[in-house]
Amino acid sequence: MPPWLPRAMMLAMWIVTAFGIVLWLFVRLQNLIMLLLISLFLALALEPAVNWLHRYRWPRGPATGAVMLLVMALTVAFFSLLGSMLVGQVLAFAAEVPAMIRAALHWVNQTFDTSYSPTTLLNEISSASGVVEQYASAIADNVWGAGTTVMALLFNGLAIALFTFYLCADGPRFRRVICSVLPPRTQRETLRAWEIAIDKTGGYLYSRALLALVCSGAHYAVLVVLDIPFAFALALWVGVLSQFIPTVGTYIGGAVPVLVALLVGIWPAVWVLVFVIVYQQFENYLLQPRITAKTLDMHPAVAFGSVLAGVAILGAPGALLALPMGASLQAFLSTYIRRYEVEEHHLLSAAAEADTAPAADHGEGDGPRTDDGAGTGHGGGRAARGADGTPGSAPSPTD
Repeated sequence: MPPWLPRAMMLAMWIVTAFGIVLWLFVRLQNLIMLLLISLFLALALEPAVNWLHRYRWPRGPATGAVMLLVMALTVAFFSLLGSMLVGQVLAFAAEVPAMIRAALHWVNQTFDTSYSPTTLLNEISSASGVVEQYASAIADNVWGAGTTVMALLFNGLAIALFTFYLCADGPRFRRVICSVLPPRTQRETLRAWEIAIDKTGGYLYSRALLALVCSGAHYAVLVVLDIPFAFALALWVGVLSQFIPTVGTYIGGAVPVLVALLVGIWPAVWVLVFVIVYQQFENYLLQPRITAKTLDMHPAVAFGSVLAGVAILGAPGALLALPMGASLQAFLSTYIRRYEVEEHHLLSAAAEADTAPAADHGEGDGPRTDDGAGTGHGGGRAARGADGTPGSAPSPTD
Protein backbone atom coordinates (compact mmCIF):
# COMPACT_ATOMS: atom_id res chain seq x y z
CA MET A 1 0.00 0.00 0.00
CA PRO A 2 1.43 3.40 -0.92
CA PRO A 3 2.16 5.53 2.15
CA TRP A 4 -0.06 8.36 0.91
CA LEU A 5 -3.17 6.16 0.43
CA PRO A 6 -4.23 5.95 4.14
CA ARG A 7 -3.89 9.71 4.48
CA ALA A 8 -5.90 10.26 1.27
CA MET A 9 -8.64 7.90 2.47
CA MET A 10 -8.74 9.64 5.85
CA LEU A 11 -8.92 13.06 4.15
CA ALA A 12 -11.76 11.90 1.88
CA MET A 13 -13.63 10.53 4.90
CA TRP A 14 -13.24 13.80 6.77
CA ILE A 15 -14.40 15.78 3.72
CA VAL A 16 -17.52 13.62 3.31
CA THR A 17 -18.24 13.88 7.06
CA ALA A 18 -17.81 17.65 7.06
CA PHE A 19 -20.04 17.99 4.00
CA GLY A 20 -22.74 15.89 5.68
CA ILE A 21 -22.57 17.99 8.86
CA VAL A 22 -22.78 21.25 6.91
CA LEU A 23 -25.72 19.95 4.87
CA TRP A 24 -27.49 18.81 8.05
CA LEU A 25 -26.93 22.21 9.67
CA PHE A 26 -28.16 24.01 6.54
CA VAL A 27 -31.40 22.00 6.53
CA ARG A 28 -31.93 22.59 10.24
CA LEU A 29 -31.08 26.31 10.08
CA GLN A 30 -32.81 27.04 6.77
CA ASN A 31 -35.49 29.14 8.44
CA LEU A 32 -32.89 31.15 10.36
CA ILE A 33 -30.82 31.71 7.20
CA MET A 34 -33.94 32.99 5.41
CA LEU A 35 -34.71 35.37 8.27
CA LEU A 36 -31.14 36.68 8.20
CA LEU A 37 -31.27 37.25 4.42
CA ILE A 38 -34.52 39.21 4.71
CA SER A 39 -33.13 41.19 7.64
CA LEU A 40 -29.95 41.99 5.71
CA PHE A 41 -31.99 43.23 2.74
CA LEU A 42 -34.13 45.43 4.98
CA ALA A 43 -31.05 46.76 6.78
CA LEU A 44 -29.41 47.66 3.45
CA ALA A 45 -32.63 49.34 2.30
CA LEU A 46 -33.02 51.37 5.51
CA GLU A 47 -29.38 52.36 5.90
CA PRO A 48 -29.47 55.37 3.49
CA ALA A 49 -32.30 56.92 5.52
CA VAL A 50 -30.51 56.11 8.80
CA ASN A 51 -27.27 57.63 7.48
CA TRP A 52 -29.18 60.75 6.45
CA LEU A 53 -30.57 61.15 9.99
CA HIS A 54 -27.15 60.34 11.43
CA ARG A 55 -25.65 63.25 9.49
CA TYR A 56 -28.08 65.51 11.38
CA ARG A 57 -26.62 64.24 14.68
CA TRP A 58 -29.15 61.52 15.36
CA PRO A 59 -27.60 58.51 17.13
CA ARG A 60 -27.77 55.43 14.94
CA GLY A 61 -29.99 53.53 17.39
CA PRO A 62 -32.81 56.13 17.61
CA ALA A 63 -32.47 56.87 13.88
CA THR A 64 -32.91 53.20 13.03
CA GLY A 65 -35.87 52.90 15.39
CA ALA A 66 -37.56 55.97 13.89
CA VAL A 67 -37.18 54.71 10.31
CA MET A 68 -38.42 51.23 11.25
CA LEU A 69 -41.45 52.66 13.08
CA LEU A 70 -42.32 54.74 10.01
CA VAL A 71 -42.07 51.69 7.73
CA MET A 72 -44.16 49.59 10.11
CA ALA A 73 -46.83 52.29 10.36
CA LEU A 74 -47.09 52.52 6.57
CA THR A 75 -47.30 48.71 6.30
CA VAL A 76 -50.05 48.48 8.95
CA ALA A 77 -52.00 51.29 7.25
CA PHE A 78 -51.71 49.53 3.89
CA PHE A 79 -53.03 46.20 5.15
CA SER A 80 -55.74 47.91 7.23
CA LEU A 81 -57.06 49.67 4.14
CA LEU A 82 -56.95 46.43 2.17
CA GLY A 83 -58.77 44.63 4.98
CA SER A 84 -61.51 47.24 5.13
CA MET A 85 -61.86 47.10 1.35
CA LEU A 86 -62.09 43.30 1.41
CA VAL A 87 -64.74 43.28 4.15
CA GLY A 88 -66.75 45.97 2.38
CA GLN A 89 -66.63 44.13 -0.92
CA VAL A 90 -67.68 40.85 0.72
CA LEU A 91 -70.66 42.54 2.38
CA ALA A 92 -71.62 44.28 -0.85
CA PHE A 93 -71.37 41.01 -2.74
CA ALA A 94 -73.50 39.22 -0.11
CA ALA A 95 -76.17 41.92 -0.45
CA GLU A 96 -76.22 41.43 -4.23
CA VAL A 97 -76.44 37.62 -4.08
CA PRO A 98 -80.30 37.38 -3.88
CA ALA A 99 -80.78 39.65 -6.89
CA MET A 100 -78.10 37.77 -8.82
CA ILE A 101 -79.78 34.43 -8.02
CA ARG A 102 -83.18 35.71 -9.15
CA ALA A 103 -81.71 37.06 -12.40
CA ALA A 104 -79.86 33.77 -13.03
CA LEU A 105 -83.01 31.71 -12.40
CA HIS A 106 -85.03 33.93 -14.71
CA TRP A 107 -82.43 33.47 -17.48
CA VAL A 108 -82.31 29.69 -16.96
CA ASN A 109 -86.12 29.38 -17.01
CA GLN A 110 -86.39 31.40 -20.21
CA THR A 111 -83.47 29.68 -21.96
CA PHE A 112 -84.13 26.04 -21.06
CA ASP A 113 -87.93 26.24 -20.55
CA THR A 114 -87.77 25.23 -16.90
CA SER A 115 -89.74 26.34 -13.85
CA TYR A 116 -87.19 26.66 -11.10
CA SER A 117 -88.11 28.96 -8.24
CA PRO A 118 -86.12 30.43 -5.35
CA THR A 119 -87.99 28.12 -2.97
CA THR A 120 -86.89 25.03 -4.91
CA LEU A 121 -83.31 26.29 -4.94
CA LEU A 122 -83.39 26.82 -1.18
CA ASN A 123 -84.64 23.26 -0.71
CA GLU A 124 -81.77 21.94 -2.84
CA ILE A 125 -79.29 23.98 -0.82
CA SER A 126 -80.74 22.74 2.47
CA SER A 127 -80.42 19.14 1.28
CA ALA A 128 -76.71 19.76 0.82
CA SER A 129 -76.33 21.20 4.30
CA GLY A 130 -74.66 18.02 5.48
CA VAL A 131 -71.69 18.69 3.22
CA VAL A 132 -71.52 22.27 4.47
CA GLU A 133 -71.53 21.06 8.06
CA GLN A 134 -68.68 18.69 7.30
CA TYR A 135 -66.59 21.54 5.85
CA ALA A 136 -67.46 23.71 8.85
CA SER A 137 -66.35 21.01 11.30
CA ALA A 138 -63.12 20.54 9.34
CA ILE A 139 -62.44 24.27 9.53
CA ALA A 140 -63.13 24.20 13.28
CA ASP A 141 -60.65 21.36 13.70
CA ASN A 142 -57.99 23.41 11.90
CA VAL A 143 -58.40 26.45 14.14
CA TRP A 144 -55.52 25.28 16.33
CA GLY A 145 -53.30 24.87 13.28
CA ALA A 146 -54.24 28.32 12.01
CA GLY A 147 -53.45 29.82 15.42
CA THR A 148 -50.07 28.11 15.44
CA THR A 149 -49.32 29.50 11.97
CA VAL A 150 -50.24 33.01 13.10
CA MET A 151 -47.96 32.70 16.14
CA ALA A 152 -45.10 31.46 13.94
CA LEU A 153 -45.56 34.40 11.55
CA LEU A 154 -45.62 36.81 14.48
CA PHE A 155 -42.43 35.30 15.91
CA ASN A 156 -40.68 35.45 12.52
CA GLY A 157 -41.75 39.08 12.09
CA LEU A 158 -40.34 40.02 15.49
CA ALA A 159 -37.11 38.13 14.74
CA ILE A 160 -36.72 39.96 11.40
CA ALA A 161 -37.35 43.30 13.11
CA LEU A 162 -34.73 42.54 15.79
CA PHE A 163 -32.08 41.39 13.30
CA THR A 164 -32.79 44.35 11.02
CA PHE A 165 -32.41 46.80 13.88
CA TYR A 166 -29.05 45.42 14.98
CA LEU A 167 -27.67 45.06 11.44
CA CYS A 168 -28.59 48.66 10.64
CA ALA A 169 -27.85 50.35 13.96
CA ASP A 170 -24.52 48.53 14.41
CA GLY A 171 -23.68 48.48 10.69
CA PRO A 172 -20.26 50.19 10.98
CA ARG A 173 -19.21 47.97 13.88
CA PHE A 174 -20.44 44.85 12.06
CA ARG A 175 -18.46 45.74 8.92
CA ARG A 176 -15.37 46.51 11.01
CA VAL A 177 -15.53 43.06 12.63
CA ILE A 178 -15.79 41.40 9.20
CA CYS A 179 -12.91 43.43 7.76
CA SER A 180 -10.71 42.67 10.76
CA VAL A 181 -10.31 39.06 9.59
CA LEU A 182 -9.62 39.94 5.93
CA PRO A 183 -6.42 41.10 4.22
CA PRO A 184 -6.32 44.77 3.10
CA ARG A 185 -7.08 44.16 -0.59
CA THR A 186 -10.02 41.89 0.27
CA GLN A 187 -11.24 44.53 2.72
CA ARG A 188 -11.42 47.12 -0.08
CA GLU A 189 -13.33 44.76 -2.37
CA THR A 190 -15.71 43.75 0.44
CA LEU A 191 -16.46 47.35 1.34
CA ARG A 192 -16.90 48.19 -2.36
CA ALA A 193 -19.44 45.40 -2.72
CA TRP A 194 -21.19 46.46 0.48
CA GLU A 195 -21.42 50.07 -0.68
CA ILE A 196 -22.84 49.01 -4.04
CA ALA A 197 -25.41 46.83 -2.26
CA ILE A 198 -26.47 49.76 -0.04
CA ASP A 199 -26.78 52.11 -3.02
CA LYS A 200 -28.72 49.65 -5.17
CA THR A 201 -30.98 48.32 -2.42
CA GLY A 202 -31.76 51.73 -0.96
CA GLY A 203 -32.24 53.20 -4.42
CA TYR A 204 -34.50 50.30 -5.35
CA LEU A 205 -36.72 50.82 -2.32
CA TYR A 206 -37.01 54.60 -2.56
CA SER A 207 -37.45 54.71 -6.33
CA ARG A 208 -40.15 52.04 -6.10
CA ALA A 209 -41.84 54.00 -3.31
CA LEU A 210 -41.88 57.12 -5.50
CA LEU A 211 -43.27 55.17 -8.47
CA ALA A 212 -45.91 53.60 -6.22
CA LEU A 213 -46.92 57.07 -5.00
CA VAL A 214 -47.31 58.39 -8.54
CA CYS A 215 -49.17 55.27 -9.67
CA SER A 216 -51.53 55.38 -6.68
CA GLY A 217 -52.29 59.06 -7.23
CA ALA A 218 -53.08 58.59 -10.92
CA HIS A 219 -55.33 55.58 -10.33
CA TYR A 220 -57.05 57.30 -7.39
CA ALA A 221 -57.96 60.30 -9.56
CA VAL A 222 -59.43 58.05 -12.26
CA LEU A 223 -61.37 55.89 -9.79
CA VAL A 224 -62.82 58.97 -8.09
CA VAL A 225 -63.91 60.44 -11.43
CA LEU A 226 -65.59 57.14 -12.35
CA ASP A 227 -67.20 56.97 -8.86
CA ILE A 228 -65.73 53.54 -8.04
CA PRO A 229 -66.14 52.52 -4.36
CA PHE A 230 -63.03 52.14 -2.17
CA ALA A 231 -61.06 54.29 -4.60
CA PHE A 232 -58.19 55.03 -2.19
CA ALA A 233 -57.66 51.42 -1.12
CA LEU A 234 -57.84 50.18 -4.71
CA ALA A 235 -55.38 52.82 -5.92
CA LEU A 236 -52.97 51.95 -3.10
CA TRP A 237 -53.27 48.25 -3.98
CA VAL A 238 -52.41 48.90 -7.64
CA GLY A 239 -49.55 51.26 -6.78
CA VAL A 240 -47.80 48.89 -4.37
CA LEU A 241 -48.33 45.66 -6.30
CA SER A 242 -47.29 47.15 -9.65
CA GLN A 243 -43.86 48.20 -8.35
CA PHE A 244 -42.79 44.95 -6.72
CA ILE A 245 -43.84 42.66 -9.59
CA PRO A 246 -42.06 43.99 -12.70
CA THR A 247 -43.81 44.45 -16.06
CA VAL A 248 -47.01 42.51 -15.27
CA GLY A 249 -47.62 43.86 -11.77
CA THR A 250 -49.79 46.70 -13.04
CA TYR A 251 -52.09 44.27 -14.87
CA ILE A 252 -52.30 41.90 -11.89
CA GLY A 253 -53.04 44.77 -9.51
CA GLY A 254 -55.42 46.41 -11.98
CA ALA A 255 -57.58 43.29 -12.17
CA VAL A 256 -59.07 44.04 -8.73
CA PRO A 257 -60.27 47.61 -9.61
CA VAL A 258 -61.73 46.27 -12.85
CA LEU A 259 -63.70 43.60 -10.97
CA VAL A 260 -64.90 46.13 -8.42
CA ALA A 261 -65.91 48.51 -11.23
CA LEU A 262 -68.08 45.75 -12.68
CA LEU A 263 -70.38 46.22 -9.65
CA VAL A 264 -70.95 49.79 -10.86
CA GLY A 265 -71.37 48.99 -14.55
CA ILE A 266 -69.74 47.60 -17.64
CA TRP A 267 -68.52 50.93 -19.00
CA PRO A 268 -66.70 52.03 -15.82
CA ALA A 269 -64.91 48.67 -15.84
CA VAL A 270 -63.92 49.19 -19.48
CA TRP A 271 -62.58 52.69 -18.75
CA VAL A 272 -60.59 51.39 -15.76
CA LEU A 273 -59.08 48.64 -17.92
CA VAL A 274 -58.15 51.13 -20.65
CA PHE A 275 -56.51 53.43 -18.12
CA VAL A 276 -54.51 50.55 -16.57
CA ILE A 277 -53.13 49.62 -20.00
CA VAL A 278 -52.33 53.22 -20.99
CA TYR A 279 -50.67 54.01 -17.66
CA GLN A 280 -48.49 50.90 -17.91
CA GLN A 281 -47.12 52.13 -21.24
CA PHE A 282 -46.58 55.64 -19.84
CA GLU A 283 -44.72 54.26 -16.82
CA ASN A 284 -42.58 51.82 -18.81
CA TYR A 285 -41.40 54.24 -21.49
CA LEU A 286 -41.45 57.69 -19.85
CA LEU A 287 -41.65 57.64 -16.06
CA GLN A 288 -39.70 54.60 -14.88
CA PRO A 289 -36.52 55.10 -17.00
CA ARG A 290 -36.09 58.61 -15.55
CA ILE A 291 -36.65 57.63 -11.93
CA THR A 292 -34.68 54.37 -11.86
CA ALA A 293 -31.89 55.34 -14.29
CA LYS A 294 -29.29 55.65 -11.50
CA THR A 295 -30.74 53.22 -8.97
CA LEU A 296 -31.90 49.99 -10.63
CA ASP A 297 -31.29 50.17 -14.36
CA MET A 298 -32.31 46.69 -15.52
CA HIS A 299 -34.11 45.59 -18.65
CA PRO A 300 -37.78 44.72 -17.89
CA ALA A 301 -37.34 41.18 -19.20
CA VAL A 302 -34.23 40.68 -17.04
CA ALA A 303 -36.04 42.09 -14.00
CA PHE A 304 -39.05 39.82 -14.53
CA GLY A 305 -36.78 36.80 -15.02
CA SER A 306 -34.89 37.71 -11.84
CA VAL A 307 -38.14 37.73 -9.88
CA LEU A 308 -39.12 34.32 -11.26
CA ALA A 309 -35.68 32.94 -10.39
CA GLY A 310 -35.91 34.39 -6.89
CA VAL A 311 -39.31 32.79 -6.34
CA ALA A 312 -38.03 29.44 -7.62
CA ILE A 313 -35.00 29.53 -5.30
CA LEU A 314 -36.28 31.19 -2.12
CA GLY A 315 -40.05 31.26 -2.51
CA ALA A 316 -42.00 34.44 -1.74
CA PRO A 317 -39.03 36.22 -0.06
CA GLY A 318 -37.02 35.63 -3.24
CA ALA A 319 -39.37 37.90 -5.18
CA LEU A 320 -38.45 40.72 -2.79
CA LEU A 321 -34.71 40.02 -2.80
CA ALA A 322 -34.22 39.22 -6.49
CA LEU A 323 -34.15 42.72 -8.01
CA PRO A 324 -31.77 44.50 -5.57
CA MET A 325 -29.47 41.46 -5.42
CA GLY A 326 -29.40 41.22 -9.23
CA ALA A 327 -28.71 44.93 -9.62
CA SER A 328 -25.94 44.85 -7.00
CA LEU A 329 -24.31 41.83 -8.65
CA GLN A 330 -24.58 43.48 -12.06
CA ALA A 331 -22.96 46.69 -10.83
CA PHE A 332 -20.17 44.86 -9.00
CA LEU A 333 -19.29 42.45 -11.81
CA SER A 334 -19.38 45.18 -14.45
CA THR A 335 -16.25 46.61 -12.84
CA TYR A 336 -14.26 43.47 -13.65
CA ILE A 337 -15.75 42.30 -16.94
CA ARG A 338 -13.34 42.89 -19.81
CA ARG A 339 -15.00 44.53 -22.81
CA TYR A 340 -13.93 44.85 -26.45
CA GLU A 341 -14.72 47.14 -29.31
CA VAL A 342 -17.82 45.92 -31.18
CA GLU A 343 -17.55 45.39 -34.91
CA GLU A 344 -19.97 47.21 -37.19
CA HIS A 345 -22.86 45.08 -38.42
CA HIS A 346 -26.37 45.76 -39.66
CA LEU A 347 -27.83 43.64 -36.82
CA LEU A 348 -26.23 46.01 -34.30
CA SER A 349 -27.51 49.28 -35.77
CA ALA A 350 -30.46 49.69 -33.38
CA ALA A 351 -28.32 48.76 -30.38
CA ALA A 352 -25.61 51.20 -31.47
CA GLU A 353 -28.11 54.06 -31.72
CA ALA A 354 -29.51 53.23 -28.28
CA ASP A 355 -26.04 53.04 -26.72
CA THR A 356 -24.73 56.29 -28.16
CA ALA A 357 -27.68 58.37 -26.94
CA PRO A 358 -27.10 58.13 -23.16
CA ALA A 359 -23.32 58.19 -23.57
CA ALA A 360 -23.37 61.89 -24.44
CA ASP A 361 -24.87 63.05 -21.13
CA HIS A 362 -22.72 60.83 -18.93
CA GLY A 363 -21.09 63.30 -16.57
CA GLU A 364 -17.73 63.15 -14.96
CA GLY A 365 -17.19 61.47 -11.65
CA ASP A 366 -19.82 58.76 -12.16
CA GLY A 367 -17.38 55.90 -12.11
CA PRO A 368 -16.80 53.28 -14.80
CA ARG A 369 -19.51 52.93 -17.36
CA THR A 370 -21.45 49.70 -17.85
CA ASP A 371 -23.67 48.41 -20.61
CA ASP A 372 -26.81 49.50 -18.76
CA GLY A 373 -25.76 53.14 -18.88
CA ALA A 374 -25.11 53.55 -15.15
CA GLY A 375 -21.74 54.07 -13.47
CA THR A 376 -20.83 52.30 -10.32
CA GLY A 377 -20.09 55.59 -8.64
CA HIS A 378 -16.99 54.39 -6.82
CA GLY A 379 -14.17 55.37 -9.10
CA GLY A 380 -12.78 51.84 -9.29
CA GLY A 381 -12.60 49.23 -11.99
CA ARG A 382 -10.71 48.71 -15.20
CA ALA A 383 -9.03 51.52 -17.04
CA ALA A 384 -10.34 52.69 -20.39
CA ARG A 385 -9.32 50.70 -23.45
CA GLY A 386 -7.87 52.00 -26.60
CA ALA A 387 -9.38 51.76 -30.05
CA ASP A 388 -7.59 48.49 -30.70
CA GLY A 389 -9.34 46.88 -27.67
CA THR A 390 -6.16 46.48 -25.57
CA PRO A 391 -6.73 47.00 -21.87
CA GLY A 392 -5.14 49.96 -20.11
CA SER A 393 -3.07 49.83 -16.99
CA ALA A 394 -4.62 48.19 -13.93
CA PRO A 395 -5.60 50.47 -11.04
CA SER A 396 -3.27 50.78 -8.11
CA PRO A 397 -4.34 49.47 -4.68
CA THR A 398 -5.02 53.05 -3.53
CA ASP A 399 -7.70 53.40 -6.22
